[in-house]
Amino acid sequence: MAKTTVLLINLGTPDSPSVGDVRSYLSQFLNDPRVIDIPWLLRKFLVNLIIVPFRAPKSAKIYQKLWTPKGSPIIFHGEKVKALLQDRLGAEYSVELAMRYKNPAISDVLERVRKSNPDRIVVIPLFPQYASASTGSALQEVMEVVRNWWVIPQLTLISQYWDHPGFIRALVERGRQYDWRQYDHVLFSYHGLPERQVDKIYDAGLCAEHDCQHRVTEENKYCYKAACYGTTRLLAQGLGIPSENYTVCFQSRLDKKWLRPFSDRVIVEQAKKGVRKLLVFSPAFVADCLETTIEIGDEYQQLFTEHGGEKVQLVESLNDHPVWIEALEDLVKMH
Repeated sequence: MAKTTVLLINLGTPDSPSVGDVRSYLSQFLNDPRVIDIPWLLRKFLVNLIIVPFRAPKSAKIYQKLWTPKGSPIIFHGEKVKALLQDRLGAEYSVELAMRYKNPAISDVLERVRKSNPDRIVVIPLFPQYASASTGSALQEVMEVVRNWWVIPQLTLISQYWDHPGFIRALVERGRQYDWRQYDHVLFSYHGLPERQVDKIYDAGLCAEHDCQHRVTEENKYCYKAACYGTTRLLAQGLGIPSENYTVCFQSRLDKKWLRPFSDRVIVEQAKKGVRKLLVFSPAFVADCLETTIEIGDEYQQLFTEHGGEKVQLVESLNDHPVWIEALEDLVKMH
């Protein structure tokens, strides 16, 4: 019997690209107080009466473009990673996959884990850089479930691993499929966050006062912005990309008070400068999803073309890359 359970957690996906399933997914996701961190009543009003009713039909059309005969990419890539990691770890381990929102639900998967009576559980949110809205939310949900168990086994929570050598090596190997020298510029595009959310990690001061673009310290080590720039430096070093040849930017913004520079604006600026070919990494995502395949691959390509550019080449996410599976195995055994 397996003594250690490894629980992989990704963000989630609608059960189908229908409007009803997308509405249900968005409702669960956006009502999370770690995602929209405003007072409860205001969040309920905005999400349930304004955002979800208007956004669900539009989002459903986008998910229909993303969907494949195998279903949602975030699910089938996750299942493949689960199976490959299980093969590497062997019978002493049991690997499980859960989604923070919708299915397979963390609560359902953990109930199955509880019944197996493991000695220990290692929880790995599939978000390399810590953010309260992603990693923090996933870990909180695990703790909310486990706190009600009569028997609580040894529990290890992994908060981030953006600087893990295996993770960086996997990104480098994926990036080597493209010769960055054949492109006019390289973008490292990370999912955006409201500035107030990165400010909250500091007991004193704001993120802007901690030089997060240039160094990671004991004070800012859990700052998402610092981790994104840190990831970029390691990845660029591994690929030999000079700093003048790349830009760090943040996508999927909702308003002007999110982390800057905004990826869509950088895309336009590069096109107006005469850049014709862009290579784009998205190292916050370990599996291809709506934000990579559609937002970067389709929407940014259209935006770039409209302003004079020619080609936006998305570097695929790690998905089930063998070096990524090795990195996960090492993470498990380290802990």
